[in-house]
Amino acid sequence: MRKSWWKILAVVLLIYTFTAGFLIHIPHIGNLKETARNLFFHVPMWFGQITLLSISLVYSILYLRTPDLKYDIFAVCFAKTGILMGILGLVTGSIWATYTWGSPWSNDPKQIGVAIALLIYFAYLVLRNAVPDIDKRAKVSAVYNIFAYFIYIPLIMILPRMVESLHPGGKGVEGNPGLNGADLDANMQLVFLPAVIGWTLLGAWISTLNIRIELIRDKNLLNAE
Repeated sequence: MRKSWWKILAVVLLIYTFTAGFLIHIPHIGNLKETARNLFFHVPMWFGQITLLSISLVYSILYLRTPDLKYDIFAVCFAKTGILMGILGLVTGSIWATYTWGSPWSNDPKQIGVAIALLIYFAYLVLRNAVPDIDKRAKVSAVYNIFAYFIYIPLIMILPRMVESLHPGGKGVEGNPGLNGADLDANMQLVFLPAVIGWTLLGAWISTLNIRIELIRDKNLLNAE
């Protein structure tokens, strides 16, 4: 029970997010109306993704310092869950964009940056499958993962702020219905912060389950050899 407290917390926070997220009163901001509730799902998923990919980065660095295959397994498992969170974030964002911007895909700089970033991480998984030698695969993957992370951050957090973007933080676009932190009232903050923690913990939980599976599979592989 002591080791599972954070899993219980994840479940409680997500139940709270889904319940309160659909029931609380939210302010009407521009033409967002009730779609602003997606803030409790779309945005926290991206926070979770950044956290998971950051953990993956740390394990890749640890592997290069101390070549332990466990670090490689931890890195790829957290990266996989980060990719999953990114896909969910992209899907929920497209649904939101359909109602607020009139189209699921508007060629917005942030949308394009996210798509490119996900392709870069998909290439990370393809690269791993292309290298049969376990040690060589782990080393090449660790190096690629580090470069991928430092390409990913500018693509989704820096470049979109330097050009005109419908997303909050970009240069002004007339009639932009984007939602930013200043628009959150006290009720929304009471749901948004737990949502970020809940989605992030869920991602960590999925990663740990995947790590267990990979460790069992890798152990069987090594024993077979």
